[in-house]
Amino acid sequence: MSNEQITTNDGGLVNTNPVIVGLDIGTTKIAAIAGRKNEYGKLEILGFGRANSNGVQHGMVLNIDQTIKAIQTALENCYASNPNLVLSEVYVGIAGHHIKSLQTRGDIVRQATEEEIRQEEIDRLIADQYRTYIPAGDQIIDVIPQEFTVDNFQNIPNPIGYSGVKVGANFHIITGDKNAIRNINRSVEKAGLKTQDLVLQPLASAAAVMCDQDLEAGVAIVDIGGGTTDLAVFYEGILKHTAVIPFGGENITNDIKNGLGVLKTQAEQMKVQFGSALADEAKANAFITIPGLRGMQPKEISVKNLAGIIQARMSEIMDFVTYHLKQVGLDTRLLNGGVILTGGGSQLKHLIQLTEYVTGLNARIGYPNEHLAGGHIDELAKPMYSTCIGLILKGYNDYENKNKQLEDNFRRVEVPRALQQLPVDEVLDTVKEAPEEEMIKVSKVKERKSLKGFMDSFKIGLIDLFKEEEDSKL
Repeated sequence: MSNEQITTNDGGLVNTNPVIVGLDIGTTKIAAIAGRKNEYGKLEILGFGRANSNGVQHGMVLNIDQTIKAIQTALENCYASNPNLVLSEVYVGIAGHHIKSLQTRGDIVRQATEEEIRQEEIDRLIADQYRTYIPAGDQIIDVIPQEFTVDNFQNIPNPIGYSGVKVGANFHIITGDKNAIRNINRSVEKAGLKTQDLVLQPLASAAAVMCDQDLEAGVAIVDIGGGTTDLAVFYEGILKHTAVIPFGGENITNDIKNGLGVLKTQAEQMKVQFGSALADEAKANAFITIPGLRGMQPKEISVKNLAGIIQARMSEIMDFVTYHLKQVGLDTRLLNGGVILTGGGSQLKHLIQLTEYVTGLNARIGYPNEHLAGGHIDELAKPMYSTCIGLILKGYNDYENKNKQLEDNFRRVEVPRALQQLPVDEVLDTVKEAPEEEMIKVSKVKERKSLKGFMDSFKIGLIDLFKEEEDSKL
């Protein structure tokens, strides 16, 4: 993240929002995208670079040197697209079959029960969850609050401003293997960058392709990447479940390569150009001619056979999605928003029909253009960049929350005119001599009281104090 101010030719200030960079370290590609929010709250893309990924398998960094080179290539391409960029900190996506999630419950008994619940207490409640027992070798990546409770009141989305003796919440905790996390951080650092935060890839993708209506209706985000398929389930406005399924587009390519006896590059090309997720939709009399190796005879591949191989693997992935929905009891309870398919693998023909058939839910493709400003290059609106766009949005969410907390903790108090006209020494003497019961106690403004009301009472109190002091002199 870097704070940049751009000025127009006439010296006018255009945008002071920070530039935030998302880095998606995937099995097939590494993408770096730099963006900044405009005055309408939409993302303007300032730089974009990508590179082929060699050192990553199933979402995990296995070869650090190759991963570093790929990250550096993606960064060089990003700089080439905009030489004025300064990239230092990045938000990085994390996936892999080592990712696990668990549900916990936490409560705290409040000290000042008469006062309203403050953000500091919620932060303490969340911080307590980082001490949850997890297996040795694992590390907590994220703690996500779900519904809160205050005393006997249940299912509260945001408890700030409530009063009560006890505040608690259900939490969704995401964990990952320490070594896998260390390898990601090491690769990013050796590429000359600093990891601002690690974000679970399905949550980043969800942020890019979802809107508020989807969150309210309830959806399952299925991000089909190269090495993994990431799942995030939202119901009644909260995150219910996350999972990483250890199969993706790379597995389909390998199935085609082994099943049809072709090279991996040929298998990938056939999948993209002629592939279908439904064998019944493929033409029985259509064939693809593959050139023979080193003088051998050309090979003819049936399009129907190709579709049959793809359908078998995609059905397996969708069976896993159904299994996870059953785990959280949402297989029979309708998710009104259905399934949103995203990621590079979501572009397969007839995948929507297959998904609807296997899961019994409506399905659609999720494009990351929900939050993009106009004028971006069309390439970035493809589902394969959902994670990267979502990482930038996550960065902005952190930035805006931090600013909001600063505003809540600091209130600018305007000095009343009556006080401004008195010499400083006289003001201090007057306050010192005032009876204790008349001393003005200024406390932090509570969330639900208006700042104007506080300011008015503050001014009236000071004016009354000085009036009484003047009366006593007379």
